Formats: sequence, C-alpha cells, structure tokens
Amino acid sequence: MLPGISAVAFDLDGTLYPNYRLNIRLLPFLCRHGLLLAAFARARGIIRRRQKQSPSAVLPDFYDYQARLTADLLHAPPERVKEKIERLIYRGWEPHFLKIKLFPHVREVLAELRAAGLKLGLLSDFPPENKLKNLGFADCWDAVLCSERAGAIKPALRPFTELADALQCPPGQILYVGNSRPYDADGAKRAGMKTALFTGCFSGATKADFTFRSYRQLRDFVL
Repeated sequence: MLPGISAVAFDLDGTLYPNYRLNIRLLPFLCRHGLLLAAFARARGIIRRRQKQSPSAVLPDFYDYQARLTADLLHAPPERVKEKIERLIYRGWEPHFLKIKLFPHVREVLAELRAAGLKLGLLSDFPPENKLKNLGFADCWDAVLCSERAGAIKPALRPFTELADALQCPPGQILYVGNSRPYDADGAKRAGMKTALFTGCFSGATKADFTFRSYRQLRDFVL
C-alpha cells in the first residue's frame, strides 16, 4: 500500500463520471437559461480570483454572495437570482444523474480501497449528496463535503482542511483524486495532501504525485 496513506478522497464532477455525459443532457437547459449559467460561471470566476488575493478569507454567506454577484451581472434582483440558482442549477441538474454512467472500474476500485482499510472521502464544489444517491453509491463514503458550505470553493485551503477534519486524518495521510490541475491537484497539494490527477488524454506538466487514465492504474498506485 502507498506508504503513509490512511484515506483517499475524490472530487466528483469530471472525476468519477465524464463531464460530457452531463453536458449532453444539459443542452436543453443551455438553450433556455444560457444567460443565467454564463453569469453564474462568471460570478464563480470572480470568487476564485478574490480567494486568490485573500487565501484565508471565508464567506459565511457564500450562497448569498454568489447570488449577488450573479444578479449584478444580470441586472436582476438578488433574491430572485438566488432562487433560480437553487431551483434550476443546484436542484434542477440532479435528476440527470439517474442516467449518467461512472467511469469504468470506479465502483470496483472504491470497494478495493475500502477493503484494504482506507477511509473514503468526497469533496465537491457543488452539493454532492443527491448526485451520489442518483448515481447509486451514496453509502460508500466516510465523509462527503460540499466546498461551498465551507465558505470557499476549490482551490481555496478551507475546503481541504475541513475534509481532513471530517476524515479525522492529517492532510499528509490523504490522497486527493481529481481531474482539475488548478482546482484539485494544486489546491490539495497546498493543503499538504498527496494528489492524483485523472488526466484523460492530458499530458501536460502537473504538480500531482501521480497521474492516471484508468481507475485500475489508480488502484495499482495506491495498493
């Protein structure tokens, strides 16, 4: 087993399932609500830039702040925009996960990691609980966290430290697995975790300790 590792934690979107499978199902949404989604994405970009300027900053009213930024971009009332974000994006996308397939071998590798005595965690930038339920594997985790509830989104430090607390492991004993170099690999690395990057066809430079294209490769690296 990988020396010094007590837990393996994962990102969700794009890491445990292919993003394109969700994006295809969201095409009707994009046609109807493209302006909302574009403003929402821009608002989160603003939040990440401000987090970079103040790495220790935490937003206890994250959802209100995100809605205000989005509303400013849309020139719309913040409360109305917050309701739309919750209803159309956070809750509206969740039913699509009933028909989304995970990457090959994800389930078997999670089972083997747990059988080896490792704790399993999940940290996502979007609320993951209903997604996991619809994907059919909500009950295999020791800790499930949403970074937004920590008052910051990846690659901020706070979500990763809360993950370590939830898993009751020092950061150095956690391997964090994601598909984004700046958000997952670099963020977890700054928190003191070991990192694995699911690369697909990507082959560029990365600070991750391990890169892989198949979950069986990840299993062999860890076990």
